[in-house]
Amino acid sequence: MATFNKDILRTVRQARGKSQAQLASDAKVSQAAISKIEAGLIADPSPDIIDRLAQAVDFPSSIFFEPDRSFGLPISVHGNAMYRRKASTGSRALEKLEADLNIRLMHVRRLLAAADVEAQLPLPALDVDEYQGNIDLIAEMVRRTWLIPSGPLHNLTSYIERAGILVVECDLSSVGVDGLTIRSLGSPPCIFIDQSAPGDRQRFTLAHELGHLVMHSVPSPTMEDEANRFASALLMPKRDIRPYLMDKKISLAKIAALKPIWRTSMASLIMCGQAIGSISDTQAQYLWRQMSAMGYRRAEPESIAIEREPTRVLAELVEFHLGDLGYSLADLAQSLHIHPDELCALYGLSQVPKRAGAGGHLTLVK
Repeated sequence: MATFNKDILRTVRQARGKSQAQLASDAKVSQAAISKIEAGLIADPSPDIIDRLAQAVDFPSSIFFEPDRSFGLPISVHGNAMYRRKASTGSRALEKLEADLNIRLMHVRRLLAAADVEAQLPLPALDVDEYQGNIDLIAEMVRRTWLIPSGPLHNLTSYIERAGILVVECDLSSVGVDGLTIRSLGSPPCIFIDQSAPGDRQRFTLAHELGHLVMHSVPSPTMEDEANRFASALLMPKRDIRPYLMDKKISLAKIAALKPIWRTSMASLIMCGQAIGSISDTQAQYLWRQMSAMGYRRAEPESIAIEREPTRVLAELVEFHLGDLGYSLADLAQSLHIHPDELCALYGLSQVPKRAGAGGHLTLVK
């Protein structure tokens, strides 16, 4: 007999942004009952209470009987680091982020029950200490391992997905986070990225999170700086970009012209040029003043905006179920324990896709 999962009740409550008191009011049960259920003191709520809870959080009641464990937020949170933002970011927003990610991880596990992500590229594990902190060398080793040609790195997302990493686009903007990575037993690594970030920021976030996967098996005080340095070295190797920055006086127009080539932000290019000594501190200060005066510190020119790189694997997993496996939208929604309209909203579905066909990144589990 299926067992009621108290952790999932807390997860779906937080995903809807509700406190225990709000859930109690919406479900027309006492707050004491909600507290006892989440604490495990009421291990087997009545069918009537379960139905009320399900209606109040707008999830099918079947979700309460899934065995999934919940994960906390990782130390690695790209953007404005989570642990520096706790004072200014409401705890409710952080709880909702954690809950949303746990629900998406639940979906990933269900989708992977019928199809595996086939890793076509190895994912290196290169400890920073073993390389004496040489981040440039670590980034070069990744490029060599993946046979990335010298020069600008085109379609980083494709390389990451081919290494067996799932890239999940979701709304992270409410807590000022660009991306984060979760590794859980029995599932491939998942990089969650903000779906609204511009293309150059998306790429830097992916490179940053890849740096964590490659270099950081355990947290360290310097891991965020190391991941930033890795991202810069992966996207703009010093040896490759130096010839582009050899002008004696590098103008903002020159930096803008390099952005579509290297597919990184103008700000990243300035910092890279300064790091390799091609842009002096005085030049950099002048460029930053120009960037501020023209409003480019807030938003770089739309005329040279970089398009977001499409993610494929998660969409292929959904298409595989709706096409090859013959699931209806209602079937898949039932499997993922969400309502069909929310399924369509989360995964950008307007109709049942055609058969996924052969190839791609999927391999049937036999």
